[in-house]
Amino acid sequence: MQHLPNLITELALILGAAGITTLVFRRLRQPVVLGYIIAGFMVGPNFNFFPTISEIDNIKIWAEIGVIFLLFALGLEFSFKKLAKVGASAGITGTWEISMMMLIGYTTGTMLGWSSTDSIFLGGIIAISSTTIIFRAFDELGLKTRQFTSLVLGVLIVEDLVAILMLVLLSTLAVSQTFDGSEMLFAIFKLVFFLCLWFLLGIFLLPTLLKKASKLLSNETLLIGAIALCLGMVVLAHSVGFSAALGAFIMGSILSETIYGERIENLISSVKNLFGAIFFVSVGMLIDPGLLYEYAGPVALLTLIVIGGKFFNVSIGALIAGKPLRQAVQAGTSMTQIGEFSFIIATLGLSLKITSDFLYPIAVGVSVITTFTTPFMMRLAEPLHKFLEKRLPKKWIEGLNRYSAGSQTIRGESDWKTVIGAYSRLILTNSVISISLILLSTYYLQPAFQSWIENFWLASLLSVLISLGVMAPFLWALVAKKIQRGAYRSLWLDNKYNRGPLVMLEVLRNIVGVLLVSILLWQFFP
Repeated sequence: MQHLPNLITELALILGAAGITTLVFRRLRQPVVLGYIIAGFMVGPNFNFFPTISEIDNIKIWAEIGVIFLLFALGLEFSFKKLAKVGASAGITGTWEISMMMLIGYTTGTMLGWSSTDSIFLGGIIAISSTTIIFRAFDELGLKTRQFTSLVLGVLIVEDLVAILMLVLLSTLAVSQTFDGSEMLFAIFKLVFFLCLWFLLGIFLLPTLLKKASKLLSNETLLIGAIALCLGMVVLAHSVGFSAALGAFIMGSILSETIYGERIENLISSVKNLFGAIFFVSVGMLIDPGLLYEYAGPVALLTLIVIGGKFFNVSIGALIAGKPLRQAVQAGTSMTQIGEFSFIIATLGLSLKITSDFLYPIAVGVSVITTFTTPFMMRLAEPLHKFLEKRLPKKWIEGLNRYSAGSQTIRGESDWKTVIGAYSRLILTNSVISISLILLSTYYLQPAFQSWIENFWLASLLSVLISLGVMAPFLWALVAKKIQRGAYRSLWLDNKYNRGPLVMLEVLRNIVGVLLVSILLWQFFP
C-alpha cells in the first residue's frame, strides 16, 4: 500500500479544525480569524487533548505561502487613487498614531527590561491595527456607511504602507544585528528606488501587455498569470534583499491599477482564504500556554496599552487633522486592536531568531484579547463622546469646533499643491529611470565593452556616451520640461513672494540633473 505523506494528513487536520471553528465562531458572531488561531492552538504541539501536528516545519512553508497571498490580496485592494482620496486627514492621523504607538512600545519594552531588538519589534507589533477585524466589526454593527469610516479606512491604508516599510527595516536590523542609521537610510533609499522602478514598469509595461493579450485571458489564464507574476515578484524582491511579503504586495498594487484589478481580486479571493486560514492556524500552533502564563502580567499591561494608547492617539491625531470630536472618538474606539500584520512582524523576528521566544505568544495573546474587545469599544464611542462633551471645558469644545470648521473650509486644491505635485512626479520618475539606466550601464554595458576592447578608458568612454544618449530624453524632461503652465503662471503673476520658491524649484531640478550626470561619470571615472 502506498504511503500517504504526513503533509497531506496534517493539512487535512488543519483545514478540518479550521472549518469547524469557522462554523462555531460565525454562530457566535466572532471574527473568524480568532477561530483559526484557537484551532491552531488545539491541533498544535502544546495542546495534546486532540490529534496534533508533528512536522511543524512543513506547515511553516504553507504559512509563508499564506503570508504571500494575504499580502498579494491586500495589494490588490490597495490603490494609490484610494490613498489620494483619503487625503491629508488620514495621513496626519496615521502618522501621529503610528509614531506615538511605536514610541510607547519601545519605552514599555525597555521598562520591562527587554532587549533593544525586542523593544523595537514590540513597537512595530502594537502600532498596526487589524484591517480584517475592523471591517468585520463594521459589517456586523452596521457602521460601514457612517462618516468616520472613511477616515478609519484611510488610516488603515497608511498603516499598511508603514507595516511594509517596517518589514524591510526590521529585516535590515536582523541582518546587521545593530541599529545602524546609515544602513537604515540605505535600506529606505533602496526600498524607494525599488518601488518606484517597478511601479513605473507596471504602469507603462504591464497594462500594455494585458491589453494585447485581452482576447486570450480567460478566468483560468488570468488567475494563473496573476499568481505567476506575484511569485515572480516575490523571487525578485528576495533576490535584491527584501521580504517575500513586500514583493507580493508590490505586484498586487501594480495589478490593482490595471483594468483587470477587480477581476483578479475576485479570482484570487478563494486562494487567499485557503492559505490565509493556514497562516492563522499556524499562528495558533506556536502559542505556548506556559509562556503565556509566565508573562501574563506583560500581556495584561500591553493589552491596556493597546486599547488605551490607540484610542487616545487616533483620537488626538484625528483632532489635529481637523476632524470633529465625535468622529475623532469614533475612529479612536474602532482601532483599539492588533492583528495580521502584528503576527507577520512577530513571525519575522522569530524566524530570523533575533527576538526572544516570549515575544510571539505575547503578541498573539494581546491580539486575541483586543479582538474580543473591539465590538464593545465601538459601541462605547457614543457614550464616550457624550462624556467628553460634558466633562471638557466649554472653551475647549468651542475651540475644537472652530478649528474643525476652519480645517474643513480650507480649499483642497491649490496652485501650489498642483505645481509641487507636478515637480515631485517629474523629478522622481525621471530620476528613477536615469538611475536604472546608470546601473544597467555599470553592471552590463561596460563589462561587455571591456570584453571586446582591451583599452579600459576607451571602453568606459563608449559606455558613458551611450548611457548619456539613452538618458538624454529623461534628462531633458527633468531640467527643461514645462510644468503645469497655467498654475505656474498664475503663481508667478499673483504674488511677488511666490517667485523665490518657484525659482528654487527650477534650481532644484537642475541640481538633480547635474547630480545624475555626475553619478554616471563617477561610476566610470572615479
